[in-house]
Amino acid sequence: MAEPERFKGAALTLRAAIGTYFGWFYVLATALFLGLALWLMASRFGRLRLGPDTARPEFGLFSWVAMIFTAGMGIGLVTYGVYEPVAHTGDPFVSEAGEPATTAMRYALFHWGLHPWAVYIVPGLALGYFCFRKGLPMRPASALYPLIGDRINGWIGNLIDILAVFTTLVGMATSLGLGTRQIGSGLSGAFGLHDGAALHLVIIAVVTAVAVVSVLAGLDRGIRRMAVLTLWTAGALLAVVVALGPKLFMIGAAVSGLGEYLQNIVQMSLTFVPPGTDPQAQEFSSRWSLFYWGWWVSWSPFVGMFLARISYGRTVREFIAACLFAPLGITVVWFGAFGGAGIFHHLQDGTPSADGGPGAAVFELLHAFGLSEPAYAALVVFTIIVLAAFYITSADSASLVVDMLTNGGDPHPVRLQRVFWSSLIGVIAIVLLLAGGDAAVQALEAAAVCAALPFCAVLVLMAVSLVTAVRQDAAGAEESRPEPGRPRTMRTDPSVPPEGSRPRR
Repeated sequence: MAEPERFKGAALTLRAAIGTYFGWFYVLATALFLGLALWLMASRFGRLRLGPDTARPEFGLFSWVAMIFTAGMGIGLVTYGVYEPVAHTGDPFVSEAGEPATTAMRYALFHWGLHPWAVYIVPGLALGYFCFRKGLPMRPASALYPLIGDRINGWIGNLIDILAVFTTLVGMATSLGLGTRQIGSGLSGAFGLHDGAALHLVIIAVVTAVAVVSVLAGLDRGIRRMAVLTLWTAGALLAVVVALGPKLFMIGAAVSGLGEYLQNIVQMSLTFVPPGTDPQAQEFSSRWSLFYWGWWVSWSPFVGMFLARISYGRTVREFIAACLFAPLGITVVWFGAFGGAGIFHHLQDGTPSADGGPGAAVFELLHAFGLSEPAYAALVVFTIIVLAAFYITSADSASLVVDMLTNGGDPHPVRLQRVFWSSLIGVIAIVLLLAGGDAAVQALEAAAVCAALPFCAVLVLMAVSLVTAVRQDAAGAEESRPEPGRPRTMRTDPSVPPEGSRPRR
């Protein structure tokens, strides 16, 4: 990456070409994943359990939802919670589509609502099903067993695992790079620190060190507790913004945006703008929707595997409901508060604006509240803590997943190896910073989205494989149903270790 600007240009060109020629595939695939999730949840297959029929959940409901949300959204919710609605408000395409503020909220919820979680549900549900119910290793290739059989242990399976490791490391390093820029922007604005390479190096080192400590603590004492703490601190920040912001405007933005989102979700989900038709619509779709679909797919290997790992004992219906509707509720409230307040102040005096990029928008909003300098500085520090907490939780989850992938799918890998992967993410972020700063981070971000295209095809195959397996499982259950008057015996899968229940945490 000696010439990051050239690499960035090439990656962005490739990303644009993928959007032009394969955007329709992303559109259809993400719509398919959402439809599949809703169908499985409502169908008789929703009663199937991720594990033996006697299995019970490993984690309590609140801890489980906290880990789901913090792993799947990460630092991006804080970064784009203000920036994206404000950017949409000034977009010509959004202005022509309807009332700018409401339409901006509608598209923000479209990009961060049900669709990303539907993308995560496919690998998460497939891996949880095949690992805990069928006794296969916790690796992406296992989800294709009904289609390719024992070839999951050959070069095809290894190729899928390598692609999953690559997208996970690149995605997390990019996330750390973006978060570092945002934290640096906040520290610079509040305390006058120079927002340069030296500050960024310190930020990366500190955040990575905390992530390593959390990894050493393990899944229960480390990741679970960190996820719960992150959710509480994010809730506290949300409460402060609601208290300081224009409450009626924020409520109106959330309710109207949600209403328009649900009213138009089918039309938006199946919209693909062919090249040469509507330049404004094509630019908006390429810059936002298609980028997000690729980005969520690039995160799906690690998020899906982590969701599977923490969902032992849950039913298919519980898994889908928790992954779809709990995050949607949090996202609506978050964008209603941060995005609504951002739009209000932007329409009043132009601050926050989209000109400063995603990293500066949230701090511009905090400044627009008109607080005293000490209060503003304290709120900036607290926001930085929330940013770091979201990243640390995601990084812990990612290091666990990469360690499972590189240990043949063992769901209980050695902790010290997780330290290596967590540290490597920080090293990659530092190399990016030294090699080319923002240009290198943006180039790697575009490369991750490009790498998502082949994995999106793998997700489609996972969906087909999952439907095939649950149909066979349900048919087998029907055949084994006892005749009337005959005692019923519990049916379990002999390939799964006899681990009927695990303690809740």
